[in-house]
Amino acid sequence: MSARVIYYDTETTGVKPEKDRIIEIAAYDPVRERSFEKLVNPGCPIPPDATAIHHITNEMVASAPSFAEIGAEFIEFCEGDVILVAHNNDSFDYHFLRCEFERHTMKMPAWKFLDSLKWARRYRSDLPRHTLQFLREIYEIPANNAHRALDDVIVLQRVCESLMDDLTISEAFNLLNRPRALQHMPFGKYQGQPLSQVPPNYIQWLASNGVFDKPENQELKENFQRLGLLEVMAGAV
Repeated sequence: MSARVIYYDTETTGVKPEKDRIIEIAAYDPVRERSFEKLVNPGCPIPPDATAIHHITNEMVASAPSFAEIGAEFIEFCEGDVILVAHNNDSFDYHFLRCEFERHTMKMPAWKFLDSLKWARRYRSDLPRHTLQFLREIYEIPANNAHRALDDVIVLQRVCESLMDDLTISEAFNLLNRPRALQHMPFGKYQGQPLSQVPPNYIQWLASNGVFDKPENQELKENFQRLGLLEVMAGAV
């Protein structure tokens, strides 16, 4: 059975998870047709430049609960086997969630996460940009109140349905997290070079010095063999 998808987004006081705070969390569960939208009192002032982006003011969060309460409600909303999807999750939203749970000495559930920005960059490299709003335009999704969490979440759901086509979120998660074949030299004087461009005499030197006998270099050995480079050199010795 596939994991249930929950699209989510956060608004914050800034861009540094260790220093800044979450001031809004929104999520949408399309399977259960339920939404979650909560303002959070960060316990500190919201900088004017942040308010200029998401339009959340100090007055709006003054009587809002702290993350300790909202975090508990969010855990309940995301109960079960779920995959949380956010745009730029791996560099932003995930780290803010992690820091807030740690800050309030709460245990964050072992949720699975999928970064739709990472997906777009990897599988739609033909596009010049991969921001949520650019993808919204590409897929002709109507505009909304950008930068408020729930509005972005609804757009994200529709973008992902187009972006991932007939893949389920579980299939997309597995594909994105599948180990990628080693394509570049991982160490040494040719580190970063495509394997096909590593000089044959260097590959021979590696082989003669027992580098390919080490367990951690088996994938490298197999890739050189697949390219025909290691077999050629072994026969020439």
